[in-house]
Amino acid sequence: MKRDTVISICKGIAIILMVIGHADCPRDISVFLYEFHMPLFFMAAGYFFSLRYLNDEATFIKKRLRGLYVPFLKWSVFFLIIHNWMFSLGILNERYGNWTGGVTHPYTWHQAQQRLWNMVSAMGGYDEFLCGAFWFFRGLLVASILYLVFFKLGVAAWRRVGRQAPSDRALTLWIPLGVCLVALILAGWKCAANLKVITLVQGGYRDIMGIFFFGVGFLFRQRRQYYKPHWYTTLLFFGIVWFFSQYAKANMDWKSTFNQFLSLPIPAICGCLMTYNIASWIDRHDGIPRRLLVYVGDHTLPVFVFHIISYKVVSVVKILYYHLEWEQIGCHMVIHDHAADDCFWILYTIAGVGIPVAVNYAYERLVAACRRSA
Repeated sequence: MKRDTVISICKGIAIILMVIGHADCPRDISVFLYEFHMPLFFMAAGYFFSLRYLNDEATFIKKRLRGLYVPFLKWSVFFLIIHNWMFSLGILNERYGNWTGGVTHPYTWHQAQQRLWNMVSAMGGYDEFLCGAFWFFRGLLVASILYLVFFKLGVAAWRRVGRQAPSDRALTLWIPLGVCLVALILAGWKCAANLKVITLVQGGYRDIMGIFFFGVGFLFRQRRQYYKPHWYTTLLFFGIVWFFSQYAKANMDWKSTFNQFLSLPIPAICGCLMTYNIASWIDRHDGIPRRLLVYVGDHTLPVFVFHIISYKVVSVVKILYYHLEWEQIGCHMVIHDHAADDCFWILYTIAGVGIPVAVNYAYERLVAACRRSA
């Protein structure tokens, strides 16, 4: 049976959009893609949630830990180890930093130990300048496990009220809808009252909204046979996302206000459906673009981990091109000078996606060759 690769293409598009967003792309592009590209990852994860996990919680949690906690810890510790070395090499410095003027510093031995403890215990403490996207590992892990917990509570409530096991329709529609509604209520309450989940780094907004988008992905999978992608709905979804990006912009910022919370669900869902439509069309036309997007979508982890450090290759080119100070290579995530009037964001995108994917592909080929020769 041919593998369904549409969701892989969606993930490939999403990770490319993430890299574009981190590369100081033009404002109109940035605010547009931030409306939906991170929710798309949560929806893609929820798409593969199975009802069998309701009675096999251990398997689900083990898979989530292996797929999210373990790589987070491995690569966070790796960048912790090389942090001070990056200062010795000149990749990081205390003069240039992010667009707000913030900079990073070498860690003392105590700071390094504390960050290690934060990584292990709270999935925090990672290097902000080299691992800026690592919040996603924690967000998806917390969201997916809480989705399972809320779903089981919904099943228990259904049994208690209805005095019978939930029907297939209840399991594939009403209960997951209830979970999504609860997640929205909690996220709205949090934003309206400016509350924080003190046990979650950054306060929990991304994690709670992640439950909602995870649930939307599951619901879409259950009703997918009734959905038919069309070019006119793709244009409609594009228009809705563009409208919100211009007049009521929002994203999964951990500091979102209540108004931004209200503005997020509609364009996020529309943007994901737009991406799904585009991915469905690409999937019907086999060729290099399709195969490349499938591969990137199946290997998003290397891009998540290494796209920021890969940007430094282009930063060297930009320093030479504009005769900038060498220390500007420490800018986070990219060099900000001339970003408003040049197209270096395209080169940053190519490097941010291309270098991690190319290295990963070469590594896979090397491993395969070694196994054949063994």
